[in-house]
Amino acid sequence: MAAASASTNTLTLKAAISSSAKLPSTSPAVLKFQPFKRTNPLISKSLGLTASTAAAASKRSVTVKSQSAPAGKVQELCVYEINERDRGSPAYLRLSQKSVNTLGDLVPFSNKLYTGDLQKRVGITAGLCILIKHEEEKKGDRYEAIYSFYFGDYGHIAVQGQYLTYEDTYLAVTGGSGIFEGVSGQVKLQQLIFPFKLFYTFYLKGIPDLPAELCGAPVPPSPAVEPSPAAKACEPGSTIGNFTD
Repeated sequence: MAAASASTNTLTLKAAISSSAKLPSTSPAVLKFQPFKRTNPLISKSLGLTASTAAAASKRSVTVKSQSAPAGKVQELCVYEINERDRGSPAYLRLSQKSVNTLGDLVPFSNKLYTGDLQKRVGITAGLCILIKHEEEKKGDRYEAIYSFYFGDYGHIAVQGQYLTYEDTYLAVTGGSGIFEGVSGQVKLQQLIFPFKLFYTFYLKGIPDLPAELCGAPVPPSPAVEPSPAAKACEPGSTIGNFTD
């Protein structure tokens, strides 16, 4: 009886062990690594923002470029500077206290400005010349000049460089305001009658197209040129808007 009971218990224990020892099948298909399909949402969002920002920056860059002047474009602008002897200009300040022009003498000035076709008064010049050297053999002087050309509502152009009273010279365009904001280039100065009549040809870069009323065909420079009577009298239609006086 005891033997039968022990046998029965042994069979029951074996059955329990057999039942509990059954584990899920570990076939090779289950252990295979699956390809990575799902992107990290944070990385995806970051990449999306980066791409969006780059696209927006690209659009902004294109927009700015379309509003600026074409690269390398040079525009010519001609004007006459005429001293009509009604502004007390120029004033000669002999800081050297010598009887001949000497280094350091100052010449502040302001003259009237007309379009190259002499049909419109546009404004004035205003600036200062510092005498650098008196050239006796050339019967003239070399100055360092710093001055501006004022064009009424259009703004102004600033220039700087040497001014020779005995030959043509070039000065650097150093900046401007209004429609001339961001301008660069140079200007050729032609002395017609010292110090009363000068002709300038600007070569301007970095700005939009100039207004047509500033770009009339210039009168060939000569000592005999004069502004039109209407422009000289500043009659309506013969000046630019709010011309500088």
